[in-house]
Amino acid sequence: MSFIRGVLAGLIAVVALVVGVGAALAQPVKNIVLVHGAFVDGSSWNKVIPILQAKGYNVTAVQIPLTSLADDVAATQRAIARLNGPAILVGHSWGGVVITEAGTDPKIVGLVYIAAFAPDAGEQVGELGKRYPAPPALASPIVDEKGFITLSADAFKKFGSDLPESEAYLAAATQGPINSASFAATVSGVAWKTKPSWYAVSTLDQAISPDEERFFAKRMKATTTELKSSHVSLVSQPKAVAAIIMDAAGKAQLASAH
Repeated sequence: MSFIRGVLAGLIAVVALVVGVGAALAQPVKNIVLVHGAFVDGSSWNKVIPILQAKGYNVTAVQIPLTSLADDVAATQRAIARLNGPAILVGHSWGGVVITEAGTDPKIVGLVYIAAFAPDAGEQVGELGKRYPAPPALASPIVDEKGFITLSADAFKKFGSDLPESEAYLAAATQGPINSASFAATVSGVAWKTKPSWYAVSTLDQAISPDEERFFAKRMKATTTELKSSHVSLVSQPKAVAAIIMDAAGKAQLASAH
């Protein structure tokens, strides 16, 4: 009898473990890491962050230095390393290049691209855009003697064509210059090839062609949403962007488990 009781106890323990693991896999991801684009900083997520926090998510907005792709990836990797548990990695614009490489980290279980570049290995962002009409917002970049690019206030009005003009002027005043050499860099890892991905296309984008965004989304087989928005949908439509991120958080871990 003691042998039978021992076997039954063992079976119960195994079942409990399996049920526990299943329940863990069913839980939505609670860590969200946000990576901003060129010419801005982490404050570009200021309208999205409170929405996510109100739903109980642990949100980290990375301040990438925009000095090189390697530096931007390293800053993102440091933020991921501080987290306990799985995370969703979100990138806007240039941030899409960063998350494509940094997203290979095993803690990352899903990727969200917001009007973002999503290169494959060996592809340069600066070359990819040449297949599409020249974006009006980047028509007259200002490059200093160190190779860092800034934009005029008029360019920022094109970036945020669906925002009040005052917000464009604020963004222009607080912009972060990006090293022009970054656009010639190539990723060494391609996270979207192995991780489930979501993509928000901005149909009114004047910084990246909407058709280029659709190309990225289709190639990675992303769950795609089209927003009638400028390049900065995270500012003009934060509720829609937050909804996409939360959809990824609810589904990515389960998808990766299968």
